[in-house]
Amino acid sequence: MWSKNRPIILGHRGFMSKYPENSILAFLEAIKAGADGIELDVWLTQDGEVVVYHDEYIAAIGKRIKNASLKEIKSINIGMDQGIPTLREIFESMPKNSLINVEIKDVDAVEKTLKLIDEFKIEERIMISSFLIESLRKVRERNKEIKIGLLVNDEDIIPEIPELAKELSLYSVNLPIDALKFFPMDMFVNTLKQIRNWGLKVALWADDDSLYYRDDNILHLKDIVDIVITNDVQRMRNYLL
Repeated sequence: MWSKNRPIILGHRGFMSKYPENSILAFLEAIKAGADGIELDVWLTQDGEVVVYHDEYIAAIGKRIKNASLKEIKSINIGMDQGIPTLREIFESMPKNSLINVEIKDVDAVEKTLKLIDEFKIEERIMISSFLIESLRKVRERNKEIKIGLLVNDEDIIPEIPELAKELSLYSVNLPIDALKFFPMDMFVNTLKQIRNWGLKVALWADDDSLYYRDDNILHLKDIVDIVITNDVQRMRNYLL
């Protein structure tokens, strides 16, 4: 399911350019707009529920997620009458052929995330990613087959990738297109090619989606990129396909 003859398109926190990020509405609209799947972020609440939210701190209740109950979190409207969903609700609501990239923001969320994946029997549709090596190690200890993506936002980790790939049986390396703000295209291309030479998939994500389109960057990269994670799935689909 994670293999196509073109880059897979995932909605970054859903269709976040038009709908409240990490909401059920944003995820469903991403699929309707032609995304192959979605990317989302998970944390564990004080009472042990896995919730889907990007930031550690929720200003509306003045608490870190780890210090808040599910009831408190569910009291929040994040826009368009959407609440903060649980991971269970996402698994229940997403179409059965959609791919889901779960980013682990909190190492304590690993075990319950994997239990939910087992319960719904959707391992083949899941990739788990994280910047936290400890989280990825816990995932691999618990599950030997699930796809794991190493999130990268620091060039210093690049030389460590071959060893981490071996240790963690990595599926992909997930890099920011935002690196093009700091590095020339030829250097970025060489990095992606090296990652592929190590037998790994390449996923791109963006804080700034405009970098995909500036100077036709994504068109120059699409043949060496396996997954594109984008804020505007409709624009990306129209652009690539």
